[in-house]
Amino acid sequence: MTRQFETGEAPHIRSVAKVRSVMGWVLLALLPALLVHGLAFGWVVLRDLALVIGIGLSLEALMLRLRQQPLRPYLSDLSAPVTAILLMLCLPPGSHWSHLLLGLFAALVLAKHAYGGLGHNLFNPAMVGYAVLLLCFPRELGQWPSLLWQGQGVDTLAGATPLDSLRTALTQGFTVEEALNTPGFPFGAAAVTPWMAAAYLFGGLILLWRGLLRWQTPAGVLLGIVAVSAVPWLLDSGQYASPLFHLLSGASLVTAFFIASDPVSGCTTPRGRWIFAFGVGALIIVIRLWGHYPDGAAFAVLLMNACAPWIDLHTRPRIVGET
Repeated sequence: MTRQFETGEAPHIRSVAKVRSVMGWVLLALLPALLVHGLAFGWVVLRDLALVIGIGLSLEALMLRLRQQPLRPYLSDLSAPVTAILLMLCLPPGSHWSHLLLGLFAALVLAKHAYGGLGHNLFNPAMVGYAVLLLCFPRELGQWPSLLWQGQGVDTLAGATPLDSLRTALTQGFTVEEALNTPGFPFGAAAVTPWMAAAYLFGGLILLWRGLLRWQTPAGVLLGIVAVSAVPWLLDSGQYASPLFHLLSGASLVTAFFIASDPVSGCTTPRGRWIFAFGVGALIIVIRLWGHYPDGAAFAVLLMNACAPWIDLHTRPRIVGET
């Protein structure tokens, strides 16, 4: 039997936000970062982009077929390309195709469709894919190619990321100031880091302007990064980098505006978004300073994803009439 429900009197609130339009704006907001990526590392970024989109759509179609779901509406909602591009931007340009395949398999098959598809995943798919690759290939993910304008070939490894370089210098007895002022430190990925941060900031402002992003989430992540990194920096600036360095390095801004803001794997209550976002920012710094990995954005997001349902449960607004 089909149950009939009466339609209430007008006016009715209609949501104009469709999955495809939201994902389309996210892709548009990622264009500045893709442009900086391409200008910095050259044609290899186009190769990576074609690979991740092709592999991502193929895995999406395979899982939809296995789950007996229609292909056209789900393949055209642009969710798979968004996940694929976010994962690609976290990986060194020119990564081996097998690494891209493994990361997207973990992201789309294990983290997304194994939980029931879009809207049902507990963990952020892109961060699951990156975490799997980081655990399997830590050395390869720490090596970035040289910049295009430095006259080097794209196959030449320029060395570690700024966070990894700083950590290595500190273990060798250098101070933060000495490490940042060494002639080789701005080489490679470090030289493009501020431009990438500006690109993510600009893209995040586009999402805020369109109303597709709750401002509490990026504000909470950035506040968590600044608050936790400021304490050791004020106590010993020779051994701990400034909050500004942490904001502009690694995956801080892409996490604040594009990763932690995922409405599915994050919190939905107003207070819950603050707690979730602040926890992500705080864990990023804790892992950077005292953990095993130079940048802990992926693990910070995944840990807070696991806490999100509990946070929402205890921060939901009081229902009218509820004691």
